[in-house]
Amino acid sequence: MAKRDPNKTARNRRDREITSDLAALWPRVSKDSGYDNQQSFNALIGGKAATFIDLKEKVIKSADEYVSEYLSGFKKARENDGWTAGGTPFSATTLKSNHHTLTNTKATKKYFLLFLQRSFLRHYDELVRTRPSASDSEIWIGQNNSDYGILITPRFNKNGEWENDRSEIRHFPNLYWTIGHVLTTGLVVQGDPAPITFGNVEDYLNFFTKVLVRPSGSKYEREIAALYCDYVKSQKKPEDVPLLIPELRYRGKEKKHKYRLDFCVIDPVTLEKVGFEMSPWSTHGLIASTAKKSQKEINAEALKNFEKEAGKLRDYFRKHRITTLIYTDDQLSDTSKIFDEMSVYLEGGNQVTQLEFSLIEEFL
Repeated sequence: MAKRDPNKTARNRRDREITSDLAALWPRVSKDSGYDNQQSFNALIGGKAATFIDLKEKVIKSADEYVSEYLSGFKKARENDGWTAGGTPFSATTLKSNHHTLTNTKATKKYFLLFLQRSFLRHYDELVRTRPSASDSEIWIGQNNSDYGILITPRFNKNGEWENDRSEIRHFPNLYWTIGHVLTTGLVVQGDPAPITFGNVEDYLNFFTKVLVRPSGSKYEREIAALYCDYVKSQKKPEDVPLLIPELRYRGKEKKHKYRLDFCVIDPVTLEKVGFEMSPWSTHGLIASTAKKSQKEINAEALKNFEKEAGKLRDYFRKHRITTLIYTDDQLSDTSKIFDEMSVYLEGGNQVTQLEFSLIEEFL
């Protein structure tokens, strides 16, 4: 039997306590507010959360912070003619009326705040996790005419393009950018409404090695890919292993790409990115026909090659915040050692930071 999470147990217990408190307050609140139906009154509070708080982007770590964000948004909306952080805006007149209803008496105020605290507890796992920005919520990989997208909540729009359903990203059930992620979403191709799906881990790894990595023509990338597959298969929970993302396209889904990064790993919890570039001299620095060139021409060509490689890595950091590790011939002589370094980043974080509810309960 799986061991119970003491924090979740404590949250559930506090949820029940608040629910009991709300039930005890309701007769007084019903009389004060004029509402006969408790669910309708609850909807007056909970139904506005997405209006007052940017739930698509905001990471909230505590009930106090949740209440503060809600009240701040509520105030802005009343003062700025229906301002909204997200969701459907309401008229300032309606919002002022709602504010009067929710704060008219001491009992109603208490009910209002307790309900917000319970809302935080019930949506805890969604609210505390770091979520990708809009620009970071999709990844495009592969060469021209052989490119694929990895999205978090993919949907095929009326324009024949794949996009994320931003409202559902916080509800995504898996760790972001892991094997489990791609098993849930599959890979997509622009213009094609049918995603490429995988029945299990083995199916994805076969596609990874034979379709995603093989076309690069790099023996080093193929060796790293094989080591990655062995690593994934050896894990107790292979679905939680971060994806080793191959051929990450600098310009995303644009048809013509500027660069591709050999491999990239995104930490599923912190969302920090690290890239890995295999740079053998034979393909990244070698200057041909040197006998026919002057030393000045050779130096100029070598400088151009160097500037191109350095510029690529700077561009990836500036645009995508990817710090890249470079492996040259000396390291490439033993790709198993390289993978040992890479595997540190594959361990990643596998659990969202938890507030220690159980310790707080014990202390109190």
